[in-house]
Amino acid sequence: MGDEGGVMELCFNTAEACYDIHRLSYKKSSVARREGYIMKFPESLFYTDSHEWVKVEDSASGKEGSRVTIGLTDYAQSQLKDIVYVDLPGVGSEFKKGDSIGVVESVKTVADVYSPVTGKVTDGNSALKDHPQFVNEDPYGKGWLVKMEIQDKEELKGLLSSQAYQGSLPEEL
Repeated sequence: MGDEGGVMELCFNTAEACYDIHRLSYKKSSVARREGYIMKFPESLFYTDSHEWVKVEDSASGKEGSRVTIGLTDYAQSQLKDIVYVDLPGVGSEFKKGDSIGVVESVKTVADVYSPVTGKVTDGNSALKDHPQFVNEDPYGKGWLVKMEIQDKEELKGLLSSQAYQGSLPEEL
């Protein structure tokens, strides 16, 4: 599938998984359908076992692949249900890979958000203070959590692809 992009749809409402390729413009993404809800896992992102997504970007100074945007995956937000509060670190905060960088509170539970890389926070999604539901409504867009400057780009090699992340999810999706 070239640059046109596409979506792989995995249907879990039968005993067998069915594969159907749909053409979309500009984005490639894998999706999983669960009880009428379609979860998306964009192939342009990386993922963690603790259900964060990572978008690798160039820094403001043009340094290739030295900045990341981090958020919660569609699967994570679907498990948390209605998110009512998001606590994020301030700009300039430094974290090591695996450190808790924030907390997401839902009507169901409270969950830590973990840093997928070692680095320094350069921006936080201040819109989430008044609109935490953006994490549920648009986890890969308006629901992003923080942006970080990466200290060690080698850590990115330990992140999961969309396909590997989906393979790590429970089969009852």
